[in-house]
Amino acid sequence: MGPREQRLHQLLEGALAPSYLEIENESSQHSVPPGSETHFKVLIVSDKFAGKSRIDRQRLVNEALKQELQSGLHALTQRALTPEEWDQQKSKMQFESPECMGGSKQSK
Repeated sequence: MGPREQRLHQLLEGALAPSYLEIENESSQHSVPPGSETHFKVLIVSDKFAGKSRIDRQRLVNEALKQELQSGLHALTQRALTPEEWDQQKSKMQFESPECMGGSKQSK
């Protein structure tokens, strides 16, 4: 786990007290130098999402990671669930990030 991934864990745990948190560095799937920490996928389960819309949940996550998003965190795919939603969905969940279309991967 790299330093940015560790910070993401700390920031999300501090701000949202998740009951489940999974962070995956997907940078190697993008046009970035080896060892980069620029593209992440986050699955977070927290009571703090109760009664909130999907966009409001994403705003909470983005606010917790604001400094990282302003300092090199380029892409963040996220899924934010309540514990009840997680219990209902975890056995059948398929959480995939969209395919990279940036940088040298764009067709010309």
